[in-house]
Amino acid sequence: MDYAPFMTEPRRRRPATPAEAKALGHPLRLRIMRMCLLEELTNKQLADRLDRDPGTVLHHVRQLVSAGLLKPAPVRTGASGALEKPYKADNETWWLDGPLAGADAETRFAPIEIFQEEIRAAGPESVAVHEKFLLHLSPDEIEELDRRILAVLDEYVATDHERADRPAVGGIFVLHLADPKRR
Repeated sequence: MDYAPFMTEPRRRRPATPAEAKALGHPLRLRIMRMCLLEELTNKQLADRLDRDPGTVLHHVRQLVSAGLLKPAPVRTGASGALEKPYKADNETWWLDGPLAGADAETRFAPIEIFQEEIRAAGPESVAVHEKFLLHLSPDEIEELDRRILAVLDEYVATDHERADRPAVGGIFVLHLADPKRR
């Protein structure tokens, strides 16, 4: 099987704008963006899938659109013949450098909670692989490990559009202190 060659020069990350950081700081907005990465969805479809009030969802959709993180897709005709206005995300947030770094602890933890919700909703059979490990690393070694893993992921993210016909696979990479008392 032939695979596309990996990037020779990694794409650079950029700091998040204040509007982007604020928009990414709400768990519901992160879920909306993730859902709109997989398919173009209307406000009603999002509200139904999230089991939320359409007005609440619209408020969050507007925040994401205003920050440039969610874009209107072409208007389409729905099953009932009514015009629908879907939204899409484009994974550009991957290229933001630590958009939640300055946020409070609860906001920084939101992506982990959302990932847990996604796995629970998809069911245990959806887990393709997992790696659980314990390492002893200095802060410099943690930074090096993160840099190296991001370099591999960057290659896949940058070429993901070439694999749009394949099943979507989600993931998260998290390092945490196993014993917070030993900082």
